[in-house]
Amino acid sequence: MAAASKQAVGGDDGLSIVSTIYRFFKKVSIVGAVYLVGYMQWSVAWLITPVILSVLRDQWRKESEYRRELAKAAASTSEKDVVLARLSDLPAWVFFPDVERAEWLNRILLQVWPNVNHFVRALVKDSIEPAVAESLANYKLTGFKFERMILGTIAPRVGGIKVYDKNVSRDEIMMDIDLFYAGDCDISFVLQGIRGGIKDLQIHGMVRVVMRPLISKMPLVGGLQVFFLDNPNIDFNLVGAADVLDMPGFSDILRRCIVEQVARLMVLPNKLPIKLSDEIPTVDLRMPEPEGVLRIHLVKAQDLMKKDISMLGKGKSDPYAIITVGAQQWKTKHIDNNVNPQWDFWCEAIISSRKGQVLACEVWDWDPGMGIQNDDYLGRCALDIAQVVRAGRLDTWQTLQQAKHGKIHLRLSWHRLSTDVSDLNIALRETQVIRNAELSSAVLSVYIDSCKKLPNARAASKPDPYLQVTLGKKTETTGVVMRTDDPVYEIGYSFLVQNPEIDVLEIKAMDQKTNSALGMLTYPVGALLKQKDLSLLTQPLNLQRAGPETKIIISMQLKIVKEAIRESDIEQEEAPKTPTEPSPPPRPAAPKPTPAPPANSVDGATSTAPSAPASAPAEVKSVQNGAPAAADDTSGESVPVEQLIRAEDATQDSELPSRSDSPKLVHRTSSITTSAGEAGLGRILISLRYSTQHQTLYVVVHKIMNIPLKDPTNVPDPYVKLYLLPGRSKDSKRKTAVIKDNCNPEYDEQFEYVIPLAELHSRQVEVSVATHKGFLGGSPVIGQVIVNLNQYDFREARTLWFDLLPETTRD
Repeated sequence: MAAASKQAVGGDDGLSIVSTIYRFFKKVSIVGAVYLVGYMQWSVAWLITPVILSVLRDQWRKESEYRRELAKAAASTSEKDVVLARLSDLPAWVFFPDVERAEWLNRILLQVWPNVNHFVRALVKDSIEPAVAESLANYKLTGFKFERMILGTIAPRVGGIKVYDKNVSRDEIMMDIDLFYAGDCDISFVLQGIRGGIKDLQIHGMVRVVMRPLISKMPLVGGLQVFFLDNPNIDFNLVGAADVLDMPGFSDILRRCIVEQVARLMVLPNKLPIKLSDEIPTVDLRMPEPEGVLRIHLVKAQDLMKKDISMLGKGKSDPYAIITVGAQQWKTKHIDNNVNPQWDFWCEAIISSRKGQVLACEVWDWDPGMGIQNDDYLGRCALDIAQVVRAGRLDTWQTLQQAKHGKIHLRLSWHRLSTDVSDLNIALRETQVIRNAELSSAVLSVYIDSCKKLPNARAASKPDPYLQVTLGKKTETTGVVMRTDDPVYEIGYSFLVQNPEIDVLEIKAMDQKTNSALGMLTYPVGALLKQKDLSLLTQPLNLQRAGPETKIIISMQLKIVKEAIRESDIEQEEAPKTPTEPSPPPRPAAPKPTPAPPANSVDGATSTAPSAPASAPAEVKSVQNGAPAAADDTSGESVPVEQLIRAEDATQDSELPSRSDSPKLVHRTSSITTSAGEAGLGRILISLRYSTQHQTLYVVVHKIMNIPLKDPTNVPDPYVKLYLLPGRSKDSKRKTAVIKDNCNPEYDEQFEYVIPLAELHSRQVEVSVATHKGFLGGSPVIGQVIVNLNQYDFREARTLWFDLLPETTRD
């Protein structure tokens, strides 16, 4: 056997030697043939013709072998092997069995494209152009206007259609369309007197079409809802005189503005509704229908790329992150000189469709520039929201794509929506245990149909009304309806609500020409807690500060945020349990809030609690340098202060609801005051709480109101400084951001002081309000307050108004 092996090895060596000699003489013959052609000065055709014939022969041989192999496979194996052998010849849509071809739809689009051209032209002119002009004005670029809008003869193409037949309602049809447009458009515009054009416009994105509700009469579908699941990819080239401005940054700004306006029009949660039947109420198509809330915690990043250049080469980066979910976007603060930043950033996204939506996170290196976007790209990651929905909670490290290295740490949780009022206490408690976050406990959907009998803002002329809808820090503005006192809006919005018991929805009707108010509606969200299904459907409500017949037709629905369990847990709950399965422990119930008296008599003055639902107990207290002072009557306009103290570590939020030391809000104070305080210097709203477990005092500066304006041309730039007394030192100095040109600034910034419990009663907090607009850049103090920590038991959170007094002189 050994001899046979040696003989085989010897035979292989002989074959390798022969093949080497063959390759050698083959190359020599090729080189010799080329040399001979050149030496004999023959025509080059003698060299090219054999090469062409050789290539054709090889190609013919490969095709013949391919056909023979297929015939052999068909004769000896199954059909499956034949199909797998020819996968490279099949079109791309074959690889996705749930996506169907749509060539018939492409032919229809080509036929109707001239008519669609007119519709899109009107839509761009009426809706997108004014919005883009407003966005460009923020970059000091004015005078934007489309002059010509021709989309050309090339229609968009549909790459495939996916129709959902599972987990959809019986009265709707839902489909996803892969849409791509790369046409021969001719678009011209004017910007700051410079004429330019847009060529090679390309748009690519996934469009969802929902047909609902299905009806028994023609056209069998009541309406359509058309929207992009995520921001589409938009690209174009600038031509004409604007091509000179196509420097790094300008085209990005224009592209960003266009994408923003498309997002506001038809990127989730925004939808483009199309009504097909008069039997269907418009509210059924335009009322927002959120499926849930995605709570996002961007913890930190690690090992980011270094983009800043230092004296010794590459230094570090100043990273910040941009989180995007559909049309919703959030931006963190940038952290200087750090490739391992810790943002600890919280935000919440309203999810209108968990099927197909994606959470995207981009990381950038911040670089100062002259108004031009010149930040460096550090990578991005994307996460399917359906994955979070399945898991309920997800704690993950995501590697950044389009980057050499780097990853980010995300903590995500899915919260479904409930109409059970008993879930509110649990939701409120969950929002209190997370530090440095203003989280919601409910979602409010608002649909505004129209207004009736608005007053005239000018004599003998009808108004040009629009609406401003505000809840908390979010304000939505409708379009302007020209020259009418009965405007029809038919528009819906969704708002995150921190505490529905005390939050207030405010709607202002404004006139565009005079910018004057035509009427106002102040509606306490807590009133919906008494309504059936927490909803108010198509009700006319009177507008305040208007005529007696002025009304607004509105619909509202409130839903409580409730943390969802995993889908696997749902299946286990629905499945019958065997006797051997242990029952899960009951979830501890949230404590009910202690009711407070409706009014307080302090120092001979009576303070009346602001108007609120009976189910929302409130206690209004004001402190004046440690002594209680009379509170204001807010004249029925009670906008609650945000939940302030989230005193425990966010990483332990799943454990905190059962802890006895978790923060608890005992004072719910109105965040509006009409008084300027005892000294006429304004009032400041502060929250304080002491954590005995962490030996830490938490101070939250919410807002200042009614700072006196002595000179109308010199509006203050206020900020707040804090010191710990006694022993006023730089180590105890804390400072808020500066709010430019504002007499009623809002901060909502939290600060911490580590103080032993035994020393707490002997300490004070000095709070000073100063302005940056002093002489030679100084910061004169507007007012000051000294908070004595022995005044109350701050182991329970307290939100209090303080009167600002003149600054105390110290040695």
